[in-house]
Amino acid sequence: MTMMASRNFCLLLRLFSIGLVRTLPLVIVAIGLFWPDVALAEDAADVAVGMADELSNVPVSSTVRLLVILTALTFLPAMLLVTTPFTRFIIVFSMLRQALGLQQSPPNQVLVGMALFLSLTLMQPVLSSINKDALEPYINGEIETVEAIKVAGGPMRSFMLQNTRRDDLGVMLEIGQVEPPESLDDIPFAIVVSSFVLSELKTAFVIGVKIYIPFLVIDVIVANILLGMGMMVLPPVIISLPFKLLLFILMDGWSLLIRSMASSVIVG
Repeated sequence: MTMMASRNFCLLLRLFSIGLVRTLPLVIVAIGLFWPDVALAEDAADVAVGMADELSNVPVSSTVRLLVILTALTFLPAMLLVTTPFTRFIIVFSMLRQALGLQQSPPNQVLVGMALFLSLTLMQPVLSSINKDALEPYINGEIETVEAIKVAGGPMRSFMLQNTRRDDLGVMLEIGQVEPPESLDDIPFAIVVSSFVLSELKTAFVIGVKIYIPFLVIDVIVANILLGMGMMVLPPVIISLPFKLLLFILMDGWSLLIRSMASSVIVG
């Protein structure tokens, strides 16, 4: 029994050795075929890492800078609406036109242009600071894109925070579920912009109501006079319009209004 088991074991060992001898060349050939690809992949990975390290140290070219500037120009109208007093001015001008009873005079293009250039005039110190510290160094290749954006955001952040109510800032922090920051520099830029827009809307409506009330009084007086005279068919707006325009001209309304809105904007 024991001799039979040992004979079977020897036979099995001989078969295994024969199979190993036959398959060993195939294994060697397979290793020889695939080994260059593995080495080539490792070399390619080393080359890619080296190129990434080299590109990280290469400054941004002028073409890329020009592309970034042109892309930023597409966001200029939106930035103009939410980071300048343009919203305040255009709302007040629109409410003034409605209070006077005028439909299309002055035209929308005139009101928008007036609000635009008035905003640019008031923000001249802020824009000059951005141009000097961020835009010109970026165009000249002295600073990178991320750094230029951070430098440009500093004056804008200071301007918006100076013209933002603390109550509105607290509301936006609560809506954004942001913890109370230790300083104003820790407030996210999106929260600052949202709070500024909210404050501008509130300020614009407050100024608009103050402008609307005197002209509303004239409408009420003219309506009562026409009602007392029995002229109920004649619209009161037609009679009150010349008186409202006369009042606005005599008090030099445009200069007074623009001067009051300009003084309400804190710059610097």
